[in-house]
Amino acid sequence: MRFLHLTCGAAWLLLAVQTAISGEAVVGLSDTAPGEGRAIKTDQGYMTEYKMTIPGTSVTFEMVPIPGGKFNMGSPDAEEGREDNEGPQFEVEVSPFWMSKYELTWAEYRQYLALYGIFKEFTSRGERKVTSENEIDAITAPTELYDPSFTYEHGEDPDMPAVTMTQYAARQYSKWLSGITGNFYRLPTEAEWEYACRAGTQTAYSFGDDADQLGDYAWYFENSDSKSHKVGQKKPNPWGLYDMHGNVAEWTLDQVLEDGYKPFAGKTLKSAEALVWPKTLVPRAIRGGHWDDDAEACRSAARLGSLESEWKTEDPNLPLSPWWFTSDPTRGIGCRLVRPLAEPATRETKERFWAIDDEDTREGVNNRMNEGRGVRGLVDRDLPEAIKKLKESR
Repeated sequence: MRFLHLTCGAAWLLLAVQTAISGEAVVGLSDTAPGEGRAIKTDQGYMTEYKMTIPGTSVTFEMVPIPGGKFNMGSPDAEEGREDNEGPQFEVEVSPFWMSKYELTWAEYRQYLALYGIFKEFTSRGERKVTSENEIDAITAPTELYDPSFTYEHGEDPDMPAVTMTQYAARQYSKWLSGITGNFYRLPTEAEWEYACRAGTQTAYSFGDDADQLGDYAWYFENSDSKSHKVGQKKPNPWGLYDMHGNVAEWTLDQVLEDGYKPFAGKTLKSAEALVWPKTLVPRAIRGGHWDDDAEACRSAARLGSLESEWKTEDPNLPLSPWWFTSDPTRGIGCRLVRPLAEPATRETKERFWAIDDEDTREGVNNRMNEGRGVRGLVDRDLPEAIKKLKESR
């Protein structure tokens, strides 16, 4: 087990105070180092790797602690396969956070997909109503897949990575998980993602510069047999994260700017300052490369920008679905979540990481709600028990 010292006593103390008030232990924080698993030592205790069961289910997920620190974001000019939007490099200071050990799996994502029918039933019974007073705690549940054979053609095993989700769907998933667990989960910023992928390295990949070694760490064009694979089958990076290169590429929060990182040239920024909040639906940053990508696209600094309309060419809906894609490369696009050690101070600030932020998605969601093809419901700590009672009453 590896221990890393952090300067984050203030953030930890804030959580400790919150814990003392609520009387609940903060998941992933401990006074003593665990007997096994990754842990990061702080002045106040240990930020630990943890496994959590999704409330109301038997499905688990694992979170790995990522130490705070500084790194050079982007790729140097001489890196093989480098694209212009990967530079110029600039320094980013990243605060500590937890990150999903594995890419989001179908076992996890299906719990969210099941909410469509559950919320419909709550609505028909007049239970758990969404009102103007509580709507900040509501999410939209995705409609059923237009063409399941496309999404599941390469497999739907519970340990396979979930794919073809839009960024909005991934953000709503993170809001749902936050609501029922009491922890704050969200998509990573690009800076957080690259920092975690590099795991202290400055080479093209987290294991070095030799692309011939990529097959030990990633499923990509040369070894994937043209499909994604169960998570966690390859070697992890130095910080214990699996499939950061290849298998499926992963959503981040950021917009991709036409001039790359030029607005940040010569600066040292905190990760929150480096976050480019989206102003338009496309392009948004997707990281890590996927099973159908060449080695260069799986580098730590490589970026893929979303192309919403091109990835929905077979979608018969007008407006196009806000939750699903129907065309490749989206069977190679999924996500993983992070949980920052220091949470946003207000509920409204948290909401920005989850909510609709463009008119195209808003129109698509509202259209489906008006036609009865979408549904909203409340997500809170009481939801799992309410679902249990609903099922028992049928």
